[in-house]
Amino acid sequence: MASRKPAAKKRRLIRAGKSNSSVPVWVIARTKGYFRRHPKQRHWRRKRLKL
Repeated sequence: MASRKPAAKKRRLIRAGKSNSSVPVWVIARTKGYFRRHPKQRHWRRKRLKL
């Protein structure tokens, strides 16, 4: 990927990076392990971003 990206694409990449974070430990503890995984979390190699 080019190092010089358009600002809009960079914003989308930042948003995708933020949304890819795991569920916080306190949420897992509060829900007694019911919410262990984020449903929208993706792996960088398995699923490609549609930008």
